[in-house]
Amino acid sequence: MATHCNGGCSCSCGSDGALSEKNAQRERTAEHIAHAEAATAVASANLTTTAITPADETLPAQEQVLRYYIDGLDCADCAAKAEKILARQAGVRWVHVDFGAGALTLSPVEPAFSLSAIQSIVTSLGYRLRLPEGSSLSAGQGAGPATGADAGGQSTWRRLNLRAAGPYLSGLGLATGLLFDQLALSALSPLVYTLAIIAGGWPIARAAWTAIKNLTLDMNVLMTLAVAGAIAIHEWSEATAVVFLFSLGAALQASTLDKTRRSIRSLLSLTPAVATVTRDGIESILPVEEVVPGDVIIVRPGDRIPLDGQVLRGASSVNQAPVTGESTPVEKEPGDGVFAGTVNENGLLEIKVTRPASDSAVARIIRLVEEAQSRRAPSQQFVDRFAAIYTPVVIALAALVAIVPPLFGASWQAWFYRALELLVVSCPCALVISTPVAIVAAIGNGAKRGVLIKGGAYLEELGRIDTIAFDKTGTLTLGRPEVARFLNLATSAQGSDKELLAIAWGLERRSSHPLAAAIVRFAEEQGLAPSAASALEAYVALPGAGVSGVINGVRYALTAPGRSPLASALPETILTQIDAWQREGYTVCLLTDEERPLGLFALSDGSRPESRPILTRLREAGVRRIAMLTGDNGQTARRIAAELAVDDVRADLLPAEKAEIVHSLKSPDRRVAMVGDGINDAPALAAAHLGIAMGGYGADMAVETADVILVSGTLEQLPFAIRLGRSALTIIRQNIIFALIVKTVALLLILPNWLNLWLAVLSDTGAALVVIINAARLLSLRPDQAKEQG
Repeated sequence: MATHCNGGCSCSCGSDGALSEKNAQRERTAEHIAHAEAATAVASANLTTTAITPADETLPAQEQVLRYYIDGLDCADCAAKAEKILARQAGVRWVHVDFGAGALTLSPVEPAFSLSAIQSIVTSLGYRLRLPEGSSLSAGQGAGPATGADAGGQSTWRRLNLRAAGPYLSGLGLATGLLFDQLALSALSPLVYTLAIIAGGWPIARAAWTAIKNLTLDMNVLMTLAVAGAIAIHEWSEATAVVFLFSLGAALQASTLDKTRRSIRSLLSLTPAVATVTRDGIESILPVEEVVPGDVIIVRPGDRIPLDGQVLRGASSVNQAPVTGESTPVEKEPGDGVFAGTVNENGLLEIKVTRPASDSAVARIIRLVEEAQSRRAPSQQFVDRFAAIYTPVVIALAALVAIVPPLFGASWQAWFYRALELLVVSCPCALVISTPVAIVAAIGNGAKRGVLIKGGAYLEELGRIDTIAFDKTGTLTLGRPEVARFLNLATSAQGSDKELLAIAWGLERRSSHPLAAAIVRFAEEQGLAPSAASALEAYVALPGAGVSGVINGVRYALTAPGRSPLASALPETILTQIDAWQREGYTVCLLTDEERPLGLFALSDGSRPESRPILTRLREAGVRRIAMLTGDNGQTARRIAAELAVDDVRADLLPAEKAEIVHSLKSPDRRVAMVGDGINDAPALAAAHLGIAMGGYGADMAVETADVILVSGTLEQLPFAIRLGRSALTIIRQNIIFALIVKTVALLLILPNWLNLWLAVLSDTGAALVVIINAARLLSLRPDQAKEQG
């Protein structure tokens, strides 16, 4: 299929061969394309699946992937332990437990796979397995409790109420016991403390027992040991305080995490469950899963559009903010595309469905978000490595503290107490969750506002970007050029205007590039007869140059003048005309046959009205250098660059040359992003530190190669995306530093006996709660805040 280079000429430009000297970039492009192919295969294979792979996994084309939610997953370390246990089960090719999203993703191996076995394991660990909303279990997968309520349903509140009971009862018992101690009723205090410990500590002890049975050591085991140790040395109030603070912290963490996860999963509720379908003149209401491409649906004013499609009849304003993040409604007329999940505001629309519900814009957004959540960021990898060393070291230190000093005559009880404090401090919970919660919150907020970020690594990279290179056509410009002038260079015997336009129409009609569409529209407006150019044969794409094809036995080419097969033999008069048009800012295309030039097209494409204000906001957000890369001629490129105050402009570029320039812009102290919307941009997107695609109307190759997608197809959300990345990077750093400082201070205070047991618990659960609340701030960042802060 032919597409257009940014130079205004038809061509077929992909990433193949364009980055042969940059093996890493080429592999990265291939990885994204492989993910795209896998997503398509999996999405069509099973209603209960979501196309997603765990980090560092390659997904075979037909590999089935199942995704479930896990209720009650409140500890990052517990998630890692659960993953190890599940990975040992028969019938599981690979498994990933995502703490941030509260999700379980696995690849089953039939017929050994048993969902019932997986469900039993999850239940035994103290959690609850549940399908995503709208999914259903097939007969072979089993049934039962896994088909629970949705993420925001009553089960969530019931679960939170049960969690609240533990801290409430243990706190009440602690207060009563302390009161009895003050009222000289200390003989009754152990009974009150025991009841409080049982009420608040039973879930902790049960989870600890499950971990021990599975030969794992988690925070529940450590806390249970600390409580048991405190009881052994008759520190009843301390033991009860540990239970109260730990259960309270867990309940507050769970509440905050559930809020974060519900915010992301709310994307699922954007699309209606049913649609009004008209077949053979009869209207009926059907589940969206039963509506197929080609069906016609009716959407009344005020209703959400249930499926992706194209307007057949009617006109209306459509609020696309829920999907694309656009701040103002978009006018829709017959022929315009619409997204599922958007709101029809004021007119009756008849829409031809173009995609099934499983492949709607919202469904693809959710798949990308879920895939992104499973990819670990560099900071998360550092934290995981640190925690893997920290916990066993501190536990070993606790054992030494409990044993060595008493051997030399020190008080056994005093040093055993300090060992218990070390056990509590050995929990790395606050540190381990410092990064994933922030990443999930930021990616979820971005997805709700039209910015799809494909992983934590790319989110962090957004926060570091200081140089942005833009494609011109369709990115900084409107991407809706018009043919301003046409000059027939042929003699009357060689072809009339209509005959030449019919040839150009025949060459361009297969392309979706805006310049091709402009030539096709212009030819049709002149009243050409399409049949005159219907016999197109031997169509050839000329990478970076244009296209050629045989019509009625004659080979024609439509290219940029400098890329024409006749470029070296063009008469001076034609070169003068081309130069004059280019000086006026036009993009010029040349139509030739094998021997002579036949016609010239001058096309104009104005800059987007929002481009200059957005570039200003990007500079205010910390972007130091802005470049424009285009295949268009230098004079047109410089005119657009002057309008937008671009720092650096490069013109007359082939796709591979764009990638080379992006590569040259990179340096150890300069982080470069590339923004584009066409297949031509795929090599440059892959070559940049961060590729950003205009996803709403961009080419699939660009979208799959990119690391960040602007769903609206405009630059409106780009400053917000940069601000979101910067805020996320700041909060991740804050969380890690805070967690490390709290742990360090706690360790330093234990040995001189300046810390008691309940403060040790508070240093863990309190710190975890602080980092979660700090990360949750990313959920509330809005584009208008980005404007104000910029």
